[in-house]
Amino acid sequence: MGARGAPSRRRQAGRRLRYLPTGSFPFLLLLLLLCIQLGGGQKKKENLLAEKVEQLMEWSSRRSIFRMNGDKFRKFIKAPPRNYSMIVMFTALQPQRQCSVCRQANEEYQILANSWRYSSAFCNKLFFSMVDYDEGTDVFQQLNMNSAPTFMHFPPKGRPKRADTFDLQRIGFAAEQLAKWIADRTDVHIRVFRPPNYSGTIALALLVSLVGGLLYLRRNNLEFIYNKTGWAMVSLCIVFAMTSGQMWNHIRGPPYAHKNPHNGQVSYIHGSSQAQFVAESHIILVLNAAITMGMVLLNEAATSKGDVGKRRSKSLC
Repeated sequence: MGARGAPSRRRQAGRRLRYLPTGSFPFLLLLLLLCIQLGGGQKKKENLLAEKVEQLMEWSSRRSIFRMNGDKFRKFIKAPPRNYSMIVMFTALQPQRQCSVCRQANEEYQILANSWRYSSAFCNKLFFSMVDYDEGTDVFQQLNMNSAPTFMHFPPKGRPKRADTFDLQRIGFAAEQLAKWIADRTDVHIRVFRPPNYSGTIALALLVSLVGGLLYLRRNNLEFIYNKTGWAMVSLCIVFAMTSGQMWNHIRGPPYAHKNPHNGQVSYIHGSSQAQFVAESHIILVLNAAITMGMVLLNEAATSKGDVGKRRSKSLC
């Protein structure tokens, strides 16, 4: 039975081969070539991505923020493939630009990038770079950017959205605020480590020493401690500092003023009701102090019993 069945199966296979359409062979060959080409293209893309990531890691090993010109920007940020996020600060640090805000923002940006570089969570999914106006003018023109500094996040896929541009005018450029924004955009949490600064400790120690020395020298006459006018002046200084927004400046770290890079005009008052400049808080402090002084003089003019001319001059002031 096995010997007879074998020829029968061979005849059936031969019939199937004879009935196979001859036009299917070119189609199968074309499909095979297409698969090979797609596989080769995918492998080439993977190799290109690996080269880009390797180059970025090499730059990051040298410095936490690497500078980019137009060619590097287009190759490593705009051109695919890309599986990493890139934080870019667009700035103008050349001395002839006279951008003091750019220098202050660069210091905070350096603190943030160094905190990421030396953290245990450092990986090849997030990089920090910088484009200076004098080194990448074409990049500024390509992005229609007319102000500096500006922080932008370029995601691994797709184009940056509106939220990928950091709201510098409203939030400020403190490293902690930048880290919070990066965590919202990339899910990468960076713990900011600031270099030790002992100036505050030294100033506090000097103040305590001065006050202690003054109390020691006048230990036999401490009636000035009960001086109501002195304590009132101290209280007013605290009130002026708080009502002018000094605590907001300390938390948000806004720039002192803003200089328009096109016409050079300096703005001391912020255009938004959600933010302010440091100079604006100083102006408010002076105005509040002037109003308070005027109210005190009016009260003195009305309640004092001195010379009429002096009372009148106080009321006019």
